[in-house]
Amino acid sequence: MSVDLATVKRVAHLARIAVTDEDAARMEGELNAILGFVEQLSEVDVDGVEPMTSVTPMMMKKRADIVTDGSKAEDIVANAPESTDNFFVVPKVVE
Repeated sequence: MSVDLATVKRVAHLARIAVTDEDAARMEGELNAILGFVEQLSEVDVDGVEPMTSVTPMMMKKRADIVTDGSKAEDIVANAPESTDNFFVVPKVVE
């Protein structure tokens, strides 16, 4: 795949980047070099290679997924102007 000057200007316009004609000509060569490298990557045989998120295998630290009631109802409503049975009391707004 090859990028021409019109494509560079269109991409710059879509990215809302101001590009001069001189810069567009330079970017044309750079984008073609990048696309050439990407085409080389498609030639690599990756059959049997599992995807990885890190170069060193590690397990994510996870907390136990235990359902609790929080036991903090009193703490939550402690600063409320008014509360009843650990619920916030608010003025009625709908008749």
